[in-house]
Amino acid sequence: MEVVVRGAWVIAYRELLRYVRERARVISSLAMPLVFLVIFGAGLNRSMGRLTGGVDYLQFMYPGIIAMTVFMSSLMSGLSVVWDREFGFLKEVLVAPLSPAGIVFGKALGAATIALGQALILLLLAPFIGVHVSVMLVLELVPLLLVISFALSGLGLLIASRMHSQQSFQLVMQIVIFPLTFLAGIFFAVNNVPTWMAVVSKLDPLTYGVDAIRRLFLEGQVPATGTPNQLFGVEVLGHTTHAFEDILVVVLLGALLLGAAAVTFGRQE
Repeated sequence: MEVVVRGAWVIAYRELLRYVRERARVISSLAMPLVFLVIFGAGLNRSMGRLTGGVDYLQFMYPGIIAMTVFMSSLMSGLSVVWDREFGFLKEVLVAPLSPAGIVFGKALGAATIALGQALILLLLAPFIGVHVSVMLVLELVPLLLVISFALSGLGLLIASRMHSQQSFQLVMQIVIFPLTFLAGIFFAVNNVPTWMAVVSKLDPLTYGVDAIRRLFLEGQVPATGTPNQLFGVEVLGHTTHAFEDILVVVLLGALLLGAAAVTFGRQE
């Protein structure tokens, strides 16, 4: 256990140092969420507003953008594994007294910390789009974002454990990121889509994270004339999930993905 904790701390600290020193990465990691928020929000606000239960579309989309920021940052955590493998640093790590589980957990911890920092920066935009952010909301949001980031970083690390070049990893990420992003209910309520799309959305792990974050932001702000059942919850076999169930799905999925990543990583190396 001590070896796992020590390895995780060393790897996580290295990931944070690399991120802070790469200014281009810091800026670009925030650019995509801002583009979606500004362009999609402004362009679809009038046409989509009637489908969001009386909630302004920008307010509806904002929690999803927070989730997307965490998702993209977490999923790309696997890129550092591929980079380390290509340049030989991974071999040096493996000969050190560090277990594969410690390396995977450290990568996930570093990715979660970075993703949390990016999300907190985006919270500064909340007052400009009419979203109320309180100290209590932030305190509730932080652990939720960490859980989501850990879970989704497991997916990135699992994919990276099978990749041996940065080009291959980035191509696979493009194939994975866009479908998972657009099917997660970031830009529309998953309960107001065609049946086939609703089924696929429920298989998307990000869907449950988006729903949990959106509940945290907007559940108390839905107008009396709104339709909260269309905005919150994921309908699975006739049952609409609650916030706790959303988080439970993410936690279980995260444990499965991180465990699979550690096992696969150890076998590959």
